[in-house]
Amino acid sequence: MSRKGADIVIETLIEEGVEYIFGLPGGAIMEVYDALYRVGGIKHILARHEQGAGHMAEGYAKATGKVGVAMVTSGPGATNLVTPIADAYMDSVPTVFITGQVPLHLIGNDAFQEVDIIGITRPITKHSFLVKRVEDLPYVIRQAFHIARTGRPGPVVIDLPKDITQQLSDVSIPSKEEAISSLIGYKPHLTGNPQQIKKAVKLITEAKKPVLYVGGGAVNAEAQDELLELAELMRIPVTTTTQGKGAFPEDHPLSLRMLGMHGTYYANMAVYNCDLLIAVGARFDDRVTGKVEEFAPNAKIIHIDIDPASISKNIIVDVPIVGDVKIVLNKILEEIKKKGAKILHEREREEWLEQINKWKKMYPLTYKNSDKVIKPQYVIEQIYEVTRGEAILSAGVGQHQMWTAMFYKFSFPRQFINSGGLGTMGFGLPAGIGAKVGRPDIPVFVVDGDGSFMMTMQEVVTAVHYKIPVKVAIINNGYLGMVRQWQELFYEKRYSEVDLSIQPDFVKLAEACGAVGFRAEKPSEVREILEEAMRIEDRPVIMDFHVDREENVFPMVPAGKSYKDMILEDGKSPDVETMYLVG
Repeated sequence: MSRKGADIVIETLIEEGVEYIFGLPGGAIMEVYDALYRVGGIKHILARHEQGAGHMAEGYAKATGKVGVAMVTSGPGATNLVTPIADAYMDSVPTVFITGQVPLHLIGNDAFQEVDIIGITRPITKHSFLVKRVEDLPYVIRQAFHIARTGRPGPVVIDLPKDITQQLSDVSIPSKEEAISSLIGYKPHLTGNPQQIKKAVKLITEAKKPVLYVGGGAVNAEAQDELLELAELMRIPVTTTTQGKGAFPEDHPLSLRMLGMHGTYYANMAVYNCDLLIAVGARFDDRVTGKVEEFAPNAKIIHIDIDPASISKNIIVDVPIVGDVKIVLNKILEEIKKKGAKILHEREREEWLEQINKWKKMYPLTYKNSDKVIKPQYVIEQIYEVTRGEAILSAGVGQHQMWTAMFYKFSFPRQFINSGGLGTMGFGLPAGIGAKVGRPDIPVFVVDGDGSFMMTMQEVVTAVHYKIPVKVAIINNGYLGMVRQWQELFYEKRYSEVDLSIQPDFVKLAEACGAVGFRAEKPSEVREILEEAMRIEDRPVIMDFHVDREENVFPMVPAGKSYKDMILEDGKSPDVETMYLVG
C-alpha cells in the first residue's frame, strides 16, 4: 500500500521498538509530525529547546541502554542539536537524531532554514545519512539504529528532505536481519583474540599489585557481573571513571571509587604504584591520566575495548584486546578458572590490599562541615541518605558534578547520568528528564549548579507539562564555581567574569512554571526539604541550596600534572613518603 515517506518513518520507528521521541516541530519536519499524529504508536515529549530535546534523548539512552531519539526541524533546529550530538559522540551514547531538511532541489541554494547538517556534524557522528530516495527510508532507519547501538555506541544523524517525506511509496519495512546484511563492511569485532586473552590471564595471575580501571564501555556492555566476579576471584581493587560509575558497587571493599583529576587519593596512589593496570572499556582520557609519562609508570597495561581506534591512542599498552567487554571478560574468567584461579604471589597481593586500606584510612574523602553554612558535600550526602543510595542522579557540569561523583556511593549501572567527555553545562536537567521518562520506577535527582541550571532551565516547563517528577537540587554558590576554583588556585584569585550573584529567584521561577520550589539557607533545613521533595510525585521539585560560595573540590590533580602533585582537601599536598610502597 502506498503511503507518504513520513508515514514510513513512523512505521519503521515503531518496528524498531521506539517508545519515546524528544523533539520540537518546524516546517521541514512537519510531515513527519503529522504522521506521528495520524499513525500514533509513539509518545512524544515536546522540549522547549532543541538542545534540551537532544540531552533528553541522551539521558533516556544512558538510563535505559536503549537508543534515544530526538527529532527537530532544519536550519536552527538542526544546529541546536550540535552540542547534544557532540556530547553523545564523546560519551558513546546510542542515539538517533532525525533532522528535517529543505527539499532536494533546494539543497545548496541557501534556501530558508537550510544548513548542511551532515557536513557540520560529520566529525561528531558515528555515521550520518542524507536520504535521497523515499524507497531508502526504512533501510536507512533500520541501519541507523543498528549502527547506534552496536560496537562502540554513538550518535547517528538522519537528514530528511521535506519532499522525501511527502512522496508516496509502497516500500515494505525490512527485517532487522535484512537491514543489517545490507550494511557492507560494518562488522564490529566482539570476541577478542584468544592469544591476547591468554597473555592477559598470564599477567593477571602473575601480578603482585594489579588494579582494574573501568570506564563507560563496561556499562554499555552490561559487564557488571563479570567485572565483580573477576575482581573477587583474583582479589583485584577496582577504580572507575565518571562514565564507569555503577559498573562496580562503590560500597564493596575492593572499590577504590573514582580516579583521575578529582579522584580519591587511594585510587590514584593505587594506579601510580600498581604493576598491572587492566583497562576495561576506558579510553585513558587526559582527566584520568594527567601527565602521561608518569601515569602508572611501573605497570604493564592490558586494554580491553570494543573500539580498536581507542587502543594505544593516548597510552601505549602491552596487551591490547579488541572486543565486547562482557564477552572478553567471560573468556578471561574461563581461562583463569582452567588454570585453577591461582594467584601466584598471594603474600604480595595481600600486602597490596593492606597498603590500599592504609591509604583509605590515611586520606579518606572528607570535608570540613559546618553548622552555620551549607556545605555542598553535605547536600550530596543527605541526598544519598534520603534515597538510600537507590536513586538515579543526573548532573550538570562543574564542581557539583564532581561532588556528586565523590559523595554519592553508586551501586548499579546507569545510575550516574553525566556529561563526561564534552563537559556540557546545561546537560543535567534535560538529561534527568529523559532518564525519568525511561526509568519511571526509580527516583531521579538532578544535581545542578546555578550556572549550569540557567543554561537549560526552560525545560522545567517540559517536566511540568508531562508531570515528570524529577527532583532538582541546585548547588547555588553564585559563581561559575569550577572556573572560579581554577582562578583561585592558578590565577591568584583574579575572579574574571564568574560572578553569578545576580540570578533569578529559583523558588519563584519553579512556582511560575508550575513546579514546587524550596530554598535552604541553613544546614538544618537540608534534610527536611529533601524528605518533602521525595513525597511529591506529580510534578517536578526545584530545591535551591545556598552553599558556601568559595568551597573547592578536593582532592585535585592540576591539569598536566602527575598524581604525585595531588592537592588534598585542605589545599595541601600529602606527605611524599605516603605515596610510594616500601620494598
